[in-house]
Amino acid sequence: MIPVLGLVIGVTVGLLLQPTVPVALQPYLPIAVIAALDAVVGALRALGERRFNDRVFVVSFVSNVVIAAFMVFLGDQLGVGSQLSTGVVVVLGIRIFANAAAIRRRIFHA
Repeated sequence: MIPVLGLVIGVTVGLLLQPTVPVALQPYLPIAVIAALDAVVGALRALGERRFNDRVFVVSFVSNVVIAAFMVFLGDQLGVGSQLSTGVVVVLGIRIFANAAAIRRRIFHA
């Protein structure tokens, strides 16, 4: 219940304060959100399979975001930022959909 309460409070504060992202960090935000979403959907799958571990979730969440942001930074430095960003989104998107399919199969037995 505490994580749900934290999520509600965080979303409410975000909507009320409407924070802005510095221009230098804007290319990294969408990738960081996709990486974080991958960790959350993976955690939901693990929770449904009764093998959720909070430490694994935190490490997965942080490492996904850091690695994805580093890959985009590296792509920017090499001059192929948009192509590398697309690659990161595709790979993480595949993982998100695979985990979502596993959750769907578990819930609906289909």
